[in-house]
Amino acid sequence: MNKDRIDGAAREARGKIKEATGKATGNTKLEAKGFAQKVAGKAQNMMGKAEDTARKA
Repeated sequence: MNKDRIDGAAREARGKIKEATGKATGNTKLEAKGFAQKVAGKAQNMMGKAEDTARKA
């Protein structure tokens, strides 16, 4: 497990929290920011997984 996977998972979690808070409060701007952060975290996590797979190969 590398730094990208850890950072990506943390970013994804923060994004989920922001998105849920935005939905609960009706703040569409916060909801959109949370969604974007969640997607960025997923992408970073996937990049880390790919790097791990490449190292093992």
